[in-house]
Amino acid sequence: MEKYALLARLEAKLGKEEEVAAFLKSALPLALDEPDTVNWYGWQIGASTFGIFDTFETEEGRKAHLAGRIAAALMANAGALLSKDPVIEFVELLAVK
Repeated sequence: MEKYALLARLEAKLGKEEEVAAFLKSALPLALDEPDTVNWYGWQIGASTFGIFDTFETEEGRKAHLAGRIAAALMANAGALLSKDPVIEFVELLAVK
């Protein structure tokens, strides 16, 4: 059962909303290649708020994801795409269906 998750909130720069959406869509194959990432969601709320929510069975899986290719690509592109630094929160899952 997944016990661990990450919630990342991303605020797109004005005019960069489509690029942030495209970035998230392009990250899906990378997430599929991560054996310890159980679920991975790229999402959008409103015009400029985006994010990632992903789940893991172990803390080691969560750490591996944070050290992986998606996180590296996000940080490499953050200055060009985002209006502020990503907010990444560590989530402990209490109930999962």
